[in-house]
Amino acid sequence: MVINQKDINANVTSALIEDVGSGDITAELIPEGLLASAILVTREHAVVAGTQWFEEVFNQLPGNTTIDWNVADGDLIAPEQRLCRINGSARSLLTGERTALNFLQTISATATTVASFVDIVKDTKTKILDTRKTIPGLRLAQKYAVICGGGTNHRIGLYDAILIKENHIMAAGSIMQAVVQAREKKLPVEVEVESLTEFKEALEAEADQILLDNFDLPLLEKAVKINQGRAKLEASGNVNKEDLHDIARTGVDYISIGALTKNIRAIDFSMRM
Repeated sequence: MVINQKDINANVTSALIEDVGSGDITAELIPEGLLASAILVTREHAVVAGTQWFEEVFNQLPGNTTIDWNVADGDLIAPEQRLCRINGSARSLLTGERTALNFLQTISATATTVASFVDIVKDTKTKILDTRKTIPGLRLAQKYAVICGGGTNHRIGLYDAILIKENHIMAAGSIMQAVVQAREKKLPVEVEVESLTEFKEALEAEADQILLDNFDLPLLEKAVKINQGRAKLEASGNVNKEDLHDIARTGVDYISIGALTKNIRAIDFSMRM
């Protein structure tokens, strides 16, 4: 996934307005012309992601801050590893520190979480998918982080792919009717099903992808056998690490997991002046 710079700029502008407001009154105690240097280190193992957001924070602050990176997005990092050196105005470094770290720790947390799930299924053909259960305002950043962690993006939003759910089916009258209507959009069509009966209806309707919602292992195995490669199959619903490998071994193409983006723990970074 390629992130547009304007989306990064918008994220950072909003965050700086939120934090700095009318001005950093504490940083104003520092002489205006004073230059400073800082290093960024990690206190734990992680997958780094979000360096562009980190950089953009200082790009939007006064002064000519420079950042020399020792790592790139997607790299595995270890405790006490030095990630970069930052040089520039002392005021700007102090003002931007928390916002820059907030972006890096959150985006890296997503990438690290994804990598831990991907590792569990690395000996299978199954791909790990994200969902729309993202932090408001950081959808694209977290989707980007999923790629950095070795995962695969599902639809970005409601505008770029079709996923027919229970209420859509009720409104349309049937799975077949919903799929027929969806075909007018000239996009791949995915249908969410909750039983083998619905699954067979989605197959008959020639859905391109079928989401098997909360199917247990025996049902997943039956669906894979019935499917015989006709549609891409996606398992979903309260998936955890303990069950992940068993689900992948059923032969489904994808496993989508909301926890990749909503159940994350910030990575511990430190910026030392």
